[in-house]
Amino acid sequence: MKTHQTNSPSFFVDHIPVYGDLILAPMDGYSDWPFRSLCRQLGSAMSYTEFISAANLINRPPYDARKLHYTEDERPVVYQLYGRHDGEILTAALSIQDKGPDILDVNMGCPSKSVAGGGAGVGLMRTPLKIARIFRKLVPALDVPVTGKIRLGWDDDCRTYGLIARIIEENGGQLIAVHGRTKVQGYGGKADWDAIAEVKAAVKIPVIGNGDVINVADIQRMKEHTGCDAVMIGRAAIDNPWIFSRMDRGDVQPAQVRRLMLDHLERSLTFYGPERGLVLFRKYATRYLSPYRLPKRLRRKLLTLGAAEDFIALLDEIYDQRMEST
Repeated sequence: MKTHQTNSPSFFVDHIPVYGDLILAPMDGYSDWPFRSLCRQLGSAMSYTEFISAANLINRPPYDARKLHYTEDERPVVYQLYGRHDGEILTAALSIQDKGPDILDVNMGCPSKSVAGGGAGVGLMRTPLKIARIFRKLVPALDVPVTGKIRLGWDDDCRTYGLIARIIEENGGQLIAVHGRTKVQGYGGKADWDAIAEVKAAVKIPVIGNGDVINVADIQRMKEHTGCDAVMIGRAAIDNPWIFSRMDRGDVQPAQVRRLMLDHLERSLTFYGPERGLVLFRKYATRYLSPYRLPKRLRRKLLTLGAAEDFIALLDEIYDQRMEST
């Protein structure tokens, strides 16, 4: 697989070197080990896990066990926690530190009602003093650097990103990732790159920019506009994981898509088992094949087959009949 790694570090998270300036965003339900490891091989410079509930880690330890899995070639590995109480997050962080992550990240950006509405995720950005307490407790207690991922705030009347960024740095945080939208925006509207630039100018620790990076040209545009140390890519990477090799989807040949799909499927089957592995792979397969405009009947059949060998056989048939001259 083609990668885009540099010989010298692009930046450091405390003492940890990061080689590369493109990073897969932590996405619940998508940044699992099979997909994340593929993106890492294609050039993503860090491996953020899907976010993990601090409460689940304390009260139901096996619940998120798969989210803690990683392989050595993914380092630096970032475990991302979310919760609403400083003590809860600290207890959870201490319970997983011995699993060997390189970095512990606090999620302050998830906008979902179930998370933010309970005061976690971006809900924390409404309580700056609580964030200060979280970092004040985590930083001296852990053996690994502590970082944070934030949004701009709750809404346009509560854009606390500047204050929160300074709080994170002043209380020992070693990196800030900024999604340039508010909670109310969700994933719609335009990301505010000016705000990301403000955070970069206000702190001395590394800043990762996130939001509205759709193609390769956007990567350089964001870096130039914001001065950020790296660019985090989320939803666009699901359609085009090759973006971490600085390839736009239009530059990816059908044969490359097929190879990656089969690799991804094999990892999913190995990780989750034959039945669940195929089911969870389907949502990625839909995105990988979306540019080819397959007939609805054929797409439905491909995505409802119950056995991996049948999926592979039909995929081969599709390629032989429809894409051999593409």
